[in-house]
Amino acid sequence: MTREIIHSLILIFAIVLGFVYPHTWFSQYDLQISAGLFIVLYVIKKYVVKNGSSSRLLESVVFTLIILGIINTTGGLQSPFFFLIYFLLFSLSLLLEPVISITTTLALIIFFLLGLPPNQDFKALLPIISLGFLTPFAMYMGQETMKIRQLAKKNEKMEQDTLLFMSLMIKNHLKTIKEAIDNFMGDHELGIIRKSVSRMEKLIEKYEKSQ
Repeated sequence: MTREIIHSLILIFAIVLGFVYPHTWFSQYDLQISAGLFIVLYVIKKYVVKNGSSSRLLESVVFTLIILGIINTTGGLQSPFFFLIYFLLFSLSLLLEPVISITTTLALIIFFLLGLPPNQDFKALLPIISLGFLTPFAMYMGQETMKIRQLAKKNEKMEQDTLLFMSLMIKNHLKTIKEAIDNFMGDHELGIIRKSVSRMEKLIEKYEKSQ
């Protein structure tokens, strides 16, 4: 399975938990559970997973559980904290892959519709409909963020390759100068030294201009 599918399945499972546990006796400990999740996140990020895809996935799962727990324990679609779910969609798209915003939105819409009481008017459906309209914007921001990350990695690799090339060229010129000094017999070796020094200066100037 691809990374996107794995992340989507994990987040869907987190969404299921976020809708189920508020309807159990655990709901009376929602604040303690939220605090515990933050502590677990802090400890794992500090001592186990410090960065990378796994760290972002852990953050996404914790934020999903906490935000859905808050919303579903304070009224669901009528919760005054429902707006937090909009920030959740954007943060998931930025932390993980852009397609995550689509799978997450579909899962949220399905679970909100399943928990909706019968004979509801259109006004009650507006929060659910708003999730669908918000998804393209979240996906677009995620795609732009991914492009920026890829460009940063590409620039970092190019800089490393440039430094490696510079170090090898300068090392070769220094070796040539050393050999010329060791076998110094007159103007011929002096010319070799001058050429090597001039090439090193040009390489350094070229690198400085590229920065």
